[in-house]
Amino acid sequence: MSINLRVQTLLEEKHVPFRTLPHAYATTAQRVAQVTRVPGRDVAKVVVVRAARGQYLMAVLPASCRLDLDALRGLAQSDRLRLAGEDEVQQLFPDCELGAMPPLGRLYDMPLYVDACFHPDEPVFFEAGTHRELVEMSWGDFVRLAGPVVGEFCTHEREAKGP
Repeated sequence: MSINLRVQTLLEEKHVPFRTLPHAYATTAQRVAQVTRVPGRDVAKVVVVRAARGQYLMAVLPASCRLDLDALRGLAQSDRLRLAGEDEVQQLFPDCELGAMPPLGRLYDMPLYVDACFHPDEPVFFEAGTHRELVEMSWGDFVRLAGPVVGEFCTHEREAKGP
């Protein structure tokens, strides 16, 4: 399976330079980083969250980080957020393999929140519908295309696990 047709069409219509990187099947962002030898800080993972009023949003953070739901609540100005379940995610992204959602909220009518710890001088890598291929593009192109709200809502793995 190649990248999602909606993603490919958007990238081509907006003339965004990108390349794809085929890789061995991997279902977690950390594993994708390992099999592709891309630093986990540059691999974007998408976490789908549901707000109290039923609206969904995408939180995007590096593979090497964990979501701080309390920090995201403040940024999203929502007092109640919860992680979306697998059934919800499958319904929201029927054209993607489960867990391989692209970090492009505009394609799915969802607000997009991206953690500020991505480095603007490094490329960003993300799955785009499949667990066998990554998309690579410049950080600047990603921000211009995706139009995210950028803030701080991740905890680095070392911080989460202790010294």
